[in-house]
Amino acid sequence: MSEKLSLKQRLGLELQRRVRSNDAQLHILRTLFWECTLRCNMHCRHCGSDCKQDSLKPDMPAKDFLKAIDDITPHVDPHHTFIIFTGGEALMRPDIEEVGLELYRREFPWGMVTNGYLLTPQRLESLMAAGMHSITISLDGFEAEHNWIRQHDHSFERAEAAVRLLVKEKDLLWDIVTCVNPRSYPHLEEFKEYLVSLGVPRWRVFTIFPMGRAANDPELQLCDEAFKGTLDFIERTRKEGRIAVNYACEGFLGPYEQRVRDHFFTCRAGVDVASVLVDGSISGCTSIRSNFSQGNIYKDNLWDVWQSRFEKYRDRSWARKGDCRNCKVWRYCEGSGMHLYDENENLLFCHYRRLGYK
Repeated sequence: MSEKLSLKQRLGLELQRRVRSNDAQLHILRTLFWECTLRCNMHCRHCGSDCKQDSLKPDMPAKDFLKAIDDITPHVDPHHTFIIFTGGEALMRPDIEEVGLELYRREFPWGMVTNGYLLTPQRLESLMAAGMHSITISLDGFEAEHNWIRQHDHSFERAEAAVRLLVKEKDLLWDIVTCVNPRSYPHLEEFKEYLVSLGVPRWRVFTIFPMGRAANDPELQLCDEAFKGTLDFIERTRKEGRIAVNYACEGFLGPYEQRVRDHFFTCRAGVDVASVLVDGSISGCTSIRSNFSQGNIYKDNLWDVWQSRFEKYRDRSWARKGDCRNCKVWRYCEGSGMHLYDENENLLFCHYRRLGYK
């Protein structure tokens, strides 16, 4: 693939720049993640939160989160502000349905991200009765690869069972997310056929970034050739049209922009996406390091924080340093995703450079 952006891509990216600038000024809250627990029933090698069965940090009481929701409710259109439960493993909490029902009563749509292990037919029925709109299941390859990365011998069979449940639900929006690693990469074509055979409608593909347990595990990182091969695979699959696949919102991809996902790259964290973490911290998304937190619901009003802070998220000029300082695609990338910065506010790696572009 040529290193140069096409004229069509440049025109689209220039338009995207203007849209993002306007969105940052307006900062209309569209998505709110709730890290409702750090407890988990697995010990995933790539976990960004280093979650455990019994977390040292207790679950946030439901009433505390709902109070934060009530802080923003007068200022947003609930029908267009999506609440997503994440963890840890969200289904470790027995009161998810209670919180979901309270959100439903406030007219907020809500969903969750789960490893699927606890998603029984009965639990799915109760979640939907509480107003759940969407759900994402993590499935990181075939049984050997999935169980290896999840470090749980039965994780694949339970995740597959969860997927088979969802296929039957016509009124639920759902997808599969896959974290590609060196063990699963050689099997992407076969895994795609497997997902199609199951009836999976939507598929998001991630590559693993160096955070949490993944920070020092070389077995999880794709080499540059495999990274490019993953993007080529996604582009081919999109052209086939049998499953709607997108690469994650991880970084600017140069000539691959809008070839491997439906939209041009932009980091939405702090622009229209926020998170409430398990300790009450207010951030852009749950994958971003704690030094970028903007406040805490236990001492700040969530809406006030959203309105008056998040400067570093909305104006990325501070990130134009190091390799980014003289980068010719800075105007389109603006320093990649916020989750790729370390505790010293330095970029950990650049997708554009990984692809061999400079």
